[in-house]
Amino acid sequence: MALPRAGVPVGYEVARALRTPLDVLLVRKLGVPGHEDLAMGALASHTVPLLHWDTVRAIGITEHALASIMRRELRELQHLEQLYRPGRPELVVAGRTVILTDDGLTSGASMEVAVEALRRQRPRRIVVALPICARAAFDVLNAIADEVICAATPELFQAVGLWYEDFSEVSDNEAVELLDRSRLMTFQHSLSAPLRSTA
Repeated sequence: MALPRAGVPVGYEVARALRTPLDVLLVRKLGVPGHEDLAMGALASHTVPLLHWDTVRAIGITEHALASIMRRELRELQHLEQLYRPGRPELVVAGRTVILTDDGLTSGASMEVAVEALRRQRPRRIVVALPICARAAFDVLNAIADEVICAATPELFQAVGLWYEDFSEVSDNEAVELLDRSRLMTFQHSLSAPLRSTA
């Protein structure tokens, strides 16, 4: 499962190598007003909101402000559902190993929220897989995921884009195209798989 949009190309390559299905994990971070990069919770598809009440209380977010933020992010989540998964159910992950991908992490806040949201769906294991990651973010994720696999965790990190030769923005259309290609590959693999005897 990939975090759209930038995590989809990484997830596509992982799914292609392992011959596994690919889907997106749609999570909307609930940012603190005026400091949206600071997460006070998250919304994920078909789960109740996940809130960090210590942060909400410490900053003094009113119920009205919190409700307004949640309504806005819920609308965006519903829009993303239609964009990335039109008429298709999401993958069932209960009891399965899930590999979560992104293009890289600086703070790890988005992936941390994703892991917490995914945990509610009761997967057997959660593995976070990344090409590049700041050491501090790696340590945070290592404490909450079952396993973190990262190609490199340089001490002098600065930004994800500095570690790519081409860090062009991934568009929604490109991400959707990769998801469609992955579904086609999964279908083709299922057709070529040997039949199992039921005797």
